[in-house]
Amino acid sequence: MGWIIALIVGGIAGWLASLIMKRDASMGILLNIVVGCVGSVIGNLIAGPLLGIGGSVQEFSLRGLLIAVLGAVVLLGIFNLIQRGRVR
Repeated sequence: MGWIIALIVGGIAGWLASLIMKRDASMGILLNIVVGCVGSVIGNLIAGPLLGIGGSVQEFSLRGLLIAVLGAVVLLGIFNLIQRGRVR
């Protein structure tokens, strides 16, 4: 059950991050899920040591969703740098 919740929360986090980074038109639902789940891992790596907090997308919580969105935004920013040579 945790993986299903992780996919749903990852999809929501990826979709929100794509809206924030203005990449929603170029991303499908599968890529949103991947970006959200990978973003959750990146967000936990950033938020854990810096802020002393962590969140999981396997159990839905607002904190976990916000951390996943933060990580997904960072991931999309890095992807924009690689793809275009600048952040949009």
